[in-house]
Parts: sequence; structure tokens; C-alpha cells
Amino acid sequence: MVDQLIHYLKDIPKEYVVMIIAALPVSELRGAIPLALSFGMPLQKAFWLSVLGNAIPVIPILFLLEPVSSRLSRFKVFARFFDWLFTRTKKKADTIQKYEALGLAIFVAIPLPMTGAWTGCIAASLLKMRFRYAFLGAMAGIIGAGIIVSALCAFGIMGWNAVTK
Repeated sequence: MVDQLIHYLKDIPKEYVVMIIAALPVSELRGAIPLALSFGMPLQKAFWLSVLGNAIPVIPILFLLEPVSSRLSRFKVFARFFDWLFTRTKKKADTIQKYEALGLAIFVAIPLPMTGAWTGCIAASLLKMRFRYAFLGAMAGIIGAGIIVSALCAFGIMGWNAVTK
């Protein structure tokens, strides 16, 4: 899927492609940082573009998820989708509920599938977390995930270079 998206975005500047990939719910910055590095960007630039891109959907999700889902849930198709999404997210929300903003930051920072800014912000919205705590927790988590992914990429590149020499 990401390969097809990159193909469609081939005429767009690489910086924008990195930010778009970082803003998507599946790839987030876990996919954007390695992509940026594959484009030949310096690690610091890859980090900040990915953090910025991953942060783009945070405010709209926190403000709009509840009213949009309430309105769209009147339709059967959307009601099923939101029921599935909210049920899946609530299963992962224990840490967030227990520790609030710190739990949200930890949850978002873990660079594994089904964690990240999208799921974290959905959980914060479902748990009715105050906006400022949800926003700060999500941003701290995004930066933490960026540091982890950047470090893994840097060590991976150094290790690869050592093996191929």
C-alpha cells in the first residue's frame, strides 16, 4: 500500500511525501523515518519532518472524532466501523486510562503496530481526556517514538555499513 502511495506521490517534493506518510494511520513515523533515510535525507531532517507529519492529525482527531462519529453512526455502515474501531481501541487503553497523559505518551511512543498517535488520540477521545493533557501526551509520545525509530535506523545503518565493508 505504501509503495503504491509513494508511486502516486512521485512528483511531489520528498519532504512532503515523508510528512504525508507520517500522517497516515498505519505507517506513521515508523514508516516515514526509514523512507526519508532511503531518500537520502539526513537523520535530523527525517526526524523532524516525520514528527511534524505525525502530529498533523492529532488536533483534528482530538476535536472532531466524537462529533463526527456521533453523526456518522446514524448510518449502519459507519456505526459498524466505529463500533469496531472503538472496541479495538478500548482493549489497548488500559495504560492510558491508568496513567492519563503519561500513559498516553508511553503508548504512543512504543513503535509497534496498533500503537501510535492515531490509536492513542482515539483512546484519549474515548476516555474523555482533557485536550491539553491528551495533546501533550500525544506529542511527547510522537517525539519519543521518533527518537526510538531514529536510533534503530541509525544503528541499523551503522551495522549494515560495518557488515558490508
